[in-house]
Amino acid sequence: MRLANILQLGGKELRGLRRDPMLLLLVVYAFTLSVYSGSRAIPETLNKAAIAIVDEDQSPISARIVAAFYPPYFTPPKLITQPEMDRRMDAGLDTFALDIPPNFQRDLLAGRSPTVQLNIDATRMSQAFTGGGYVQSIVSGEVTAFLERNRMVASLPVDLALRARFNPQLDKSWFGSIHNVISSITMLSIVLTGAALIREREHGTIEHLLVMPVTAVEIMLSKIWSMGLVVLLASTVSIVFVIQWLLAVPIEGSIALFLAATALHLFATTCMGVFLATVAGTMPQFGMLLMLVLLPLQVLSGGVTPRESMPEIVQTLMLAAPNTHFVIMAQAILFRGAGFEVVWPQFAALLAIGSVLFALALRRFRAFMR
Repeated sequence: MRLANILQLGGKELRGLRRDPMLLLLVVYAFTLSVYSGSRAIPETLNKAAIAIVDEDQSPISARIVAAFYPPYFTPPKLITQPEMDRRMDAGLDTFALDIPPNFQRDLLAGRSPTVQLNIDATRMSQAFTGGGYVQSIVSGEVTAFLERNRMVASLPVDLALRARFNPQLDKSWFGSIHNVISSITMLSIVLTGAALIREREHGTIEHLLVMPVTAVEIMLSKIWSMGLVVLLASTVSIVFVIQWLLAVPIEGSIALFLAATALHLFATTCMGVFLATVAGTMPQFGMLLMLVLLPLQVLSGGVTPRESMPEIVQTLMLAAPNTHFVIMAQAILFRGAGFEVVWPQFAALLAIGSVLFALALRRFRAFMR
């Protein structure tokens, strides 16, 4: 095996990628617009929800409740009449409609329990699911604050002090942006490497390589380092410029350590891309195979939902997947500022999985070239 052959063949792969505008556009989109939109459009996040309020009491407490709804969670409340409430919701103008009944303040001060009606447009699933809790919390907080200044309210014997570490504002966009980068790294490393190999067969250049004084190891390594380098550079730009600069997401840990973990993960996933390309043979078959492989990898790796909430057998099986360890490692480094002394087991696991995938891919690749 000669290093010069690996470098020259890798340069050929980079020139081939440069002449493929669709793949280049996919790389740019995955690490820029996809990351930005993923951080701003997380389904669980309540953002500028439309709310209307029917104030039949016209009292100081009802005015406090109306003033408590403001951006970014809600749009400024629109004061409407009761006959307008159903009509506006039928037209899809409001997601939430709050009806404060007459004599609401008088009943509160008299010790009675008046009822406030909240209508929710449940067709807007993402906002309806979390927005009901937000509205209930806001109304309860304003009522409690109002009563504390007018009469004695029994306090709870225990005070729960909430301390949110690593994300004090509980901003879900932080998680969304990092998760999109992790997903794009896994997806594009497999796609680019597999597409590079299938392109050789479709263009007929694989026969040219067979008559050249190069080995299967050199050809495979050239595809691994060239496509891995593209994804590594794109992820670096995404972390520094899109996440840190544009989205202003604070990175707690070492970016250099994260890039080292990314390089090791790319070694494993590019080998997986070579293996899948040798199994598929054609680009349509490769695309269908990607759907069967990528979806379980992304969903069951712990990036979307915690691994602890999955069945025990799924957790055990997914330890053989490289992106399971990469997700654990990336979240520990970027979110919690972990050092190498914390994430070294994931480094070791990625190295072992990558070595096994390299051996399997090389065996398939040699049979593919015959």
